[in-house]
Amino acid sequence: MTHQVHAFEPPERFVAGTVGAPGERTFFLQARGGGRLVSVALEKVQVSLLAEKLEELLTEAQRRFGVQLPEALVSVGDNDPLDSPVDEEFRVGTLGLAFDVDTATVVIEAIEAGEAETEVELGGDEDDDKDDDDEGDDEEPDEDLDRLRVRLTPEATREFIERARRVVNAGRPPCPLCGQPLDPAGHLCPRHNGYHR
Repeated sequence: MTHQVHAFEPPERFVAGTVGAPGERTFFLQARGGGRLVSVALEKVQVSLLAEKLEELLTEAQRRFGVQLPEALVSVGDNDPLDSPVDEEFRVGTLGLAFDVDTATVVIEAIEAGEAETEVELGGDEDDDKDDDDEGDDEEPDEDLDRLRVRLTPEATREFIERARRVVNAGRPPCPLCGQPLDPAGHLCPRHNGYHR
């Protein structure tokens, strides 16, 4: 089975965004460039962790390699909605980050979620005769999965981080007692023993 690598090095635009009402939002990473538009779906927690880990990566690149980082953004930046049409290419299972010292750029790779990961783990518990085959299988699933690869400057990375944080925080407000999201009709708060809040 062939896989696709959607590479944008660099993209014209790379953002995190959502489709749907708060509580029913679907999160996407979207890259545009060279007449192509690629959208991949992922979970809210993945967007939040991606922003956090990118911030850590930039800090580490500055510490270890002396990379000049842009100041924290004061302006709102890119607040436009996702480009249409938002067609999901695949659902993200794994996110990879790297810093390319030669070009002073951040590389983000979103890899498709695959069922093969479970099969490989199950295969490892079988007879010892298959150990040699399993080693080959460990590499094979990653190679067969679609991926989105984006290369960003530190400035573009900072803009992505700020927008991703705004997108994550734009959902339903948290309950002040339990921290779970509040629905417009209220919610059953565990701190109130199941009474509506």
